[in-house]
Amino acid sequence: MTGDLFGSGGDLPPVRADRAAGSTPVEPSATAPLAERLRPRTIDEVIGQRHLLDPGMPIASALASGHLPSMILWGPPGVGKTTLARLLAEAAGARIVALSAVLSGVKDIREAIDLAREAARAGQRTVLFVDEVHRFNRAQQDAFLPHVESGLVTFIGATTENPSFEVNAALLSRAVVHVLRPLDEAAIATLIDRALAALAPLPPLEDAARALLVDQADGDGRRAIGLVEQVAASARAERAAILDAAQVQRALAQRTRRFDKGGDAFYDQISALHKSVRGSAPDAALYWLARMLDGGADPRYLARRIVRMAIEDVGLADPRAWQIALDAAQTWERLGSPEGDLALANAVLYLAAAPKSDAAYRAWGAAREQVASDPSRPVPMHLRNAPTQLMKSMGHGGGYRHAHDEAGGYAPGQQYLPDGLHGPDAPVFYRPVARGLEAAIGERLAALRALDQDARAAGDAGAAGRTDESAAGGRHD
Repeated sequence: MTGDLFGSGGDLPPVRADRAAGSTPVEPSATAPLAERLRPRTIDEVIGQRHLLDPGMPIASALASGHLPSMILWGPPGVGKTTLARLLAEAAGARIVALSAVLSGVKDIREAIDLAREAARAGQRTVLFVDEVHRFNRAQQDAFLPHVESGLVTFIGATTENPSFEVNAALLSRAVVHVLRPLDEAAIATLIDRALAALAPLPPLEDAARALLVDQADGDGRRAIGLVEQVAASARAERAAILDAAQVQRALAQRTRRFDKGGDAFYDQISALHKSVRGSAPDAALYWLARMLDGGADPRYLARRIVRMAIEDVGLADPRAWQIALDAAQTWERLGSPEGDLALANAVLYLAAAPKSDAAYRAWGAAREQVASDPSRPVPMHLRNAPTQLMKSMGHGGGYRHAHDEAGGYAPGQQYLPDGLHGPDAPVFYRPVARGLEAAIGERLAALRALDQDARAAGDAGAAGRTDESAAGGRHD
């Protein structure tokens, strides 16, 4: 399993039935891992998640009512999902049967249900806890449904991924989703103090060193405990008289941030980068680019996304943005990291500062929608290709006016859309914005459309005149 606050860090076995509720807790031995020794024994000992556990908050209210509903605990690693599930089962007077979705299959689910039936015959409720529930496929998740509906088990699933995408809608509709937050600095500091006390005697910890540990933990309680263990081992080996920032830095490996290349954190951060560029916030855009590179994102992926930003959000307001984005991608390919990262940073800054237009993006979408919903209209005869005499005799290309032969390089009133889409009610896909180069593009297109209107008006007047002449000639006859 990915682990959780105070967790042992090892994988759950495929099926495990924990002790029955009400039995005496087994105190961990002095040789047990520090995380296990610090594991909370009651809900009140849990650090963080006060938005769920304080009186009147959702989980506290459920426990107070005596009814523990099925739920999904969604949050990053190291915030206490597994620990909380165990404590909730105990507080509700239920036995907990734990499954690891990484190691379990349908056979293990059946075994867990059999354990729940045995408990029910003994008059005991069962909480079925599934760690990493998002790793179960649809069929495996569906296997829980009848037993959740019948009340045989109270289902608690833990996931680091967005349950809206990773948990079946049927199962999700039968469970309450609770979002567990990364531990704040105060909670991490409290956990560090508990870990130091458990490892005593140790040299005193300076405030700067404590702040560094809190920062390195990055909201992950299990990581905080591990960092304290590293620092304690280093201090004892060096016989340090005090734990200062330098001692902590020597003891710690390079920081690894909370970042999952295929998970929510990844997509949240690329979304933040894209929206910062779109919002013309260069400092924020640079921050999110740095966060993603620091977290291990593939620079090639970022380069592709930067080119996409140039096309979608800058567009024709500043076409130079495309070239700068492409040049940055090519520069990174030649230099690699870290030198090439600066090229990506330059591109991000330019895009964020450039005038913005999504007019081309919207126009392309509208044109595709028109084509998808419209019948296959024939190409007007005057626009058709006429490479042979036969095609010319059939009228292909007849009446076409070559734009370069016209005054101003434009043939006013010439039809380019198919019949049924041409004329004053023709669809307008592209609507330039009044920013950057598109302001000039909009002015030019407006002038050309005015010429078209004049040509149509002249054509209508000519047609009316010919009709009058025909009528007059008829009277003479």
